[in-house]
Amino acid sequence: MTAEAFAMLRAAGAEGIEHPGGTLLAHLRRVSALLASWGARPALVSAGLCHAFYGTDGFPVALLDLGRRAELVEAIGTEAEALVHFYASCDRAASYGQLTEEAGPFVDRFTGARLRPSLAVRRDFAELTAANELDIAAISPELRARHGADLLVLFTRWRPLLSDPAWAHCRNVLGRPGP
Repeated sequence: MTAEAFAMLRAAGAEGIEHPGGTLLAHLRRVSALLASWGARPALVSAGLCHAFYGTDGFPVALLDLGRRAELVEAIGTEAEALVHFYASCDRAASYGQLTEEAGPFVDRFTGARLRPSLAVRRDFAELTAANELDIAAISPELRARHGADLLVLFTRWRPLLSDPAWAHCRNVLGRPGP
């Protein structure tokens, strides 16, 4: 995480955007901290801090236009920015169900392209998604009650992609299915 990324988030107004548990900036900091607590490498931790820069399928507010990706690359590095872009590009309805399958399509919501991401990219995506959703579920009992069961089904299906710490956190926040 860099001072430049925080400055960009503040300049984009993340401190003033409402989000479960306070502001978008507070959520982004918690997601990044959660990934760090799971032992994620620095690029994934930085992606957690910046994962909403281009908006997402579930949170359409974009803090930075896609045409300005180079600015985020300067702040957090090429690998972390690529993770942010990949995360933002996900068409969830088309991609979530087959994420664990090697040949399962990942549909880019920006371009409509059907991609076949590597196992490493799918693991990063699953880990970042888990951190994002588990932060919201942990901070909002209402949202956990409304979406927790579906998230538990999703993350149970994604278990092969999740690290042991992410899976343990999932079980702690959403329930306790088997190992």
